Amino acid sequence: MQTDIDPRSLIGRRAFDRDGLKIGTVDEVYLDDATGEPEWAAVRTGLFSRDAFVPLEPSLLDGEVLRVPFERALIKDAPDFGVGRHLSPEQELQLYHHYGLDVPSAPGPPAVPPDRDFGRVAGSEG
Repeated sequence: MQTDIDPRSLIGRRAFDRDGLKIGTVDEVYLDDATGEPEWAAVRTGLFSRDAFVPLEPSLLDGEVLRVPFERALIKDAPDFGVGRHLSPEQELQLYHHYGLDVPSAPGPPAVPPDRDFGRVAGSEG
């Protein structure tokens, strides 16, 4: 998905599945804790229904609508964590597995080259 999009602009947009069937309307957008990029959208699936979490990658913003490349039945069966709360890493992992997506690798500190002097006693030859 485009990373230059303001996540607030997604709220209220209609969402459609891979077959062009309406899923619902984007209710909330969840940002990745590490990057701040939009990662998940909660889509209200009906007037009295719950919100279903959908991945924003590999979804596509097409004009005024969000196109989610999964079947509506799979989307509606996504784990229900409620909205308005932070998604825990465990909940995100459940969502990645539900959609069959690869779990992104967590950004970590840069690799540090090994210290050649580690383990040597100062002044010893080695």
